Amino acid sequence: MAAQKVRQHGPPGEPRRVAWLYLLPALLVYGAFALYPLLRAGWISLYDWDGLSVGSWAGLSNYTDVLTDERLRAALLHALVLMVFYAVLPLLIGLVLAGIMHRSRVRGLGFFRTVVFLPQVVAMVVIAVAWRRVYASEGSLNSVLSAIGLDSLTRGWLGDYTFALPSVGVIGTWFETGLVTVLLLAGLSQVPKDLYEAARLDGAGPIREFLAVSLPSIRGEIAVALTLTVIASLKTFDLIFMTTKGGPGHSTTVPSYEVYRQGFEQGAVGLASAVGVVLTLIIFAISFVITRLGDRA
Repeated sequence: MAAQKVRQHGPPGEPRRVAWLYLLPALLVYGAFALYPLLRAGWISLYDWDGLSVGSWAGLSNYTDVLTDERLRAALLHALVLMVFYAVLPLLIGLVLAGIMHRSRVRGLGFFRTVVFLPQVVAMVVIAVAWRRVYASEGSLNSVLSAIGLDSLTRGWLGDYTFALPSVGVIGTWFETGLVTVLLLAGLSQVPKDLYEAARLDGAGPIREFLAVSLPSIRGEIAVALTLTVIASLKTFDLIFMTTKGGPGHSTTVPSYEVYRQGFEQGAVGLASAVGVVLTLIIFAISFVITRLGDRA
């Protein structure tokens, strides 16, 4: 009886060692496949190593190269540009689409959700090949422009120094908009109808109703959507590899592609690891800020 009383008055989850035993398998898997490779990459980044011969100690020189090398700095800048296409634009478009569909009660909403979410279940390699044909000199985009009399705008989109990066970014916008829209629709479906009725009684129109009721109610879903899309923009590799390979020149190179190029094409495994570590820290920092802002909103 005494033991029972102690157990009843103790904090939930006691004894703690039992809880840790339940968590141990997942922690071991996470440590083996996530933490150890990250720590190993951090150690390799301190060496000048080609992946085959004996490496030499380089200290922080690889990290200095990440910040001073023109191509690597450009890759980080391009990732920030893609963040606008992958995260900001899909969020704005998703908010508009979700708000309209939630308010108007569109028939066949389940089918529409499936259609807009469809890009998420298609391999990015397939999507990249399809869009590469759209952007080709004789592709459908130029054909449409020619058909409506805008021949002066036709070009090889992925081979143009000015338009190559925005063209890749548009693919990211198209790819991520469906995911963001579905997340926001799920959040809006959980908002109590009483809040909308109260806003309408106060004379709120559709826009004010959305800003005053819908938007604050889905801040958690917005934070999740931003986290997922920002991470996707920063770690994109397959889309760049299949469409431009960082070209023309290095106008579309991104950090993930530089990790591949430096490690497997240039034989600079230490520098590639440094780029990977910097990219991981950037992703962690941005995700942390988004999460904190979402919790405070």
